[in-house]
Amino acid sequence: MPLMPKRVKYRKVQRGSMKGNASSGNQLAFGEYGIQSMGRDWVTNIQIEACRVAVSRSMKRKGKLWIRIFPDKPYTKKPLEVRQGKGKGPVEGWVAVVRPGTMLFELDGVPESVAREAFRLAASKLPIATRFVSRGS
Repeated sequence: MPLMPKRVKYRKVQRGSMKGNASSGNQLAFGEYGIQSMGRDWVTNIQIEACRVAVSRSMKRKGKLWIRIFPDKPYTKKPLEVRQGKGKGPVEGWVAVVRPGTMLFELDGVPESVAREAFRLAASKLPIATRFVSRGS
Protein backbone atom coordinates (compact mmCIF):
# COMPACT_ATOMS: atom_id res chain seq x y z
CA MET A 1 0.00 0.00 0.00
CA PRO A 2 1.79 3.16 -1.16
CA LEU A 3 1.84 6.34 0.91
CA MET A 4 -0.90 8.68 -0.28
CA PRO A 5 -3.73 10.70 1.25
CA LYS A 6 -6.93 8.82 2.06
CA ARG A 7 -8.91 11.56 0.36
CA VAL A 8 -8.20 15.04 -0.97
CA LYS A 9 -10.43 18.05 -1.45
CA TYR A 10 -9.10 18.80 -4.94
CA ARG A 11 -7.78 16.03 -7.19
CA LYS A 12 -5.33 18.18 -9.18
CA VAL A 13 -3.09 20.98 -7.92
CA GLN A 14 -0.74 23.45 -9.59
CA ARG A 15 3.02 22.93 -9.42
CA GLY A 16 3.60 25.57 -6.73
CA SER A 17 6.87 27.06 -5.52
CA MET A 18 9.77 25.33 -3.79
CA LYS A 19 11.80 28.45 -2.96
CA GLY A 20 13.09 29.23 0.53
CA ASN A 21 14.17 26.95 3.37
CA ALA A 22 12.03 24.72 5.56
CA SER A 23 10.57 26.91 8.31
CA SER A 24 8.94 24.04 10.19
CA GLY A 25 9.80 20.36 10.44
CA ASN A 26 13.51 21.24 10.42
CA GLN A 27 14.46 20.09 13.96
CA LEU A 28 14.71 16.66 15.56
CA ALA A 29 11.33 16.11 17.23
CA PHE A 30 11.06 12.39 18.03
CA GLY A 31 14.28 10.40 17.68
CA GLU A 32 17.93 10.63 18.66
CA TYR A 33 19.21 10.68 15.06
CA GLY A 34 17.82 12.12 11.86
CA ILE A 35 18.44 12.67 8.18
CA GLN A 36 18.01 16.25 6.97
CA SER A 37 17.66 17.45 3.38
CA MET A 38 20.20 19.90 1.99
CA GLY A 39 18.54 20.36 -1.40
CA ARG A 40 15.06 20.91 -2.77
CA ASP A 41 13.00 18.48 -4.82
CA TRP A 42 9.82 16.47 -4.99
CA VAL A 43 10.19 13.13 -3.18
CA THR A 44 7.74 10.52 -4.44
CA ASN A 45 5.82 8.04 -2.32
CA ILE A 46 7.84 5.23 -3.93
CA GLN A 47 11.15 6.84 -2.92
CA ILE A 48 9.92 7.31 0.67
CA GLU A 49 8.85 3.66 0.84
CA ALA A 50 12.21 2.50 -0.59
CA CYS A 51 13.99 4.47 2.17
CA ARG A 52 11.74 2.98 4.85
CA VAL A 53 12.43 -0.56 3.66
CA ALA A 54 16.20 0.07 3.40
CA VAL A 55 16.38 1.52 6.94
CA SER A 56 14.23 -1.17 8.58
CA ARG A 57 16.22 -3.97 6.89
CA SER A 58 19.53 -2.35 7.80
CA MET A 59 18.51 -2.11 11.49
CA LYS A 60 17.13 -5.67 11.42
CA ARG A 61 13.81 -4.17 12.63
CA LYS A 62 15.26 -2.91 15.92
CA GLY A 63 14.71 0.65 17.08
CA LYS A 64 11.94 3.00 15.97
CA LEU A 65 11.70 4.93 12.70
CA TRP A 66 9.66 8.09 12.14
CA ILE A 67 8.86 9.31 8.61
CA ARG A 68 8.62 13.09 8.86
CA ILE A 69 7.44 13.80 5.29
CA PHE A 70 4.18 12.78 3.65
CA PRO A 71 3.36 12.78 -0.09
CA ASP A 72 0.17 14.87 -0.11
CA LYS A 73 0.67 16.65 -3.44
CA PRO A 74 -0.64 14.95 -6.61
CA TYR A 75 1.26 15.37 -9.84
CA THR A 76 -0.25 14.81 -13.25
CA LYS A 77 1.14 13.64 -16.55
CA LYS A 78 -0.28 13.53 -20.05
CA PRO A 79 0.09 10.29 -22.03
CA LEU A 80 2.93 9.92 -24.55
CA GLU A 81 2.38 11.30 -28.06
CA VAL A 82 -0.64 13.42 -27.13
CA ARG A 83 -1.01 16.90 -28.63
CA GLN A 84 -1.07 19.99 -26.41
CA GLY A 85 -4.39 21.31 -25.10
CA LYS A 86 -7.44 19.24 -24.13
CA GLY A 87 -6.99 19.86 -20.41
CA LYS A 88 -4.68 18.62 -17.68
CA GLY A 89 -3.62 14.98 -17.61
CA PRO A 90 -4.66 12.37 -15.03
CA VAL A 91 -2.93 12.07 -11.63
CA GLU A 92 0.28 10.08 -12.06
CA GLY A 93 1.49 9.89 -8.46
CA TRP A 94 2.00 11.64 -5.14
CA VAL A 95 4.96 13.71 -3.93
CA ALA A 96 6.18 15.47 -0.81
CA VAL A 97 7.67 18.93 -1.39
CA VAL A 98 11.08 18.97 0.32
CA ARG A 99 13.01 22.19 0.96
CA PRO A 100 16.52 22.57 2.41
CA GLY A 101 16.48 21.84 6.14
CA THR A 102 13.48 19.49 6.12
CA MET A 103 13.89 16.54 8.52
CA LEU A 104 13.08 13.48 6.41
CA PHE A 105 13.43 10.55 8.82
CA GLU A 106 14.24 10.07 12.51
CA LEU A 107 15.55 7.05 14.40
CA ASP A 108 15.82 6.01 18.03
CA GLY A 109 16.75 2.91 19.99
CA VAL A 110 19.89 1.99 18.02
CA PRO A 111 23.62 2.90 18.34
CA GLU A 112 24.92 5.83 16.27
CA SER A 113 26.97 3.56 13.97
CA VAL A 114 23.85 1.55 13.06
CA ALA A 115 21.83 4.74 12.49
CA ARG A 116 24.57 6.22 10.27
CA GLU A 117 24.72 3.10 8.11
CA ALA A 118 20.91 2.89 7.85
CA PHE A 119 20.63 6.53 6.80
CA ARG A 120 23.52 6.14 4.33
CA LEU A 121 21.50 3.42 2.57
CA ALA A 122 18.34 5.56 2.71
CA ALA A 123 20.13 8.63 1.29
CA SER A 124 21.15 6.65 -1.79
CA LYS A 125 17.45 6.16 -2.60
CA LEU A 126 16.67 9.91 -2.49
CA PRO A 127 17.00 12.51 -5.28
CA ILE A 128 18.52 15.13 -2.93
CA ALA A 129 21.69 15.62 -0.90
CA THR A 130 21.18 14.90 2.80
CA ARG A 131 23.11 15.06 6.06
CA PHE A 132 23.10 13.00 9.25
CA VAL A 133 22.09 14.88 12.41
CA SER A 134 22.01 13.84 16.05
CA ARG A 135 20.80 15.45 19.28
CA GLY A 136 24.37 16.02 20.43
CA SER A 137 25.43 18.06 17.39
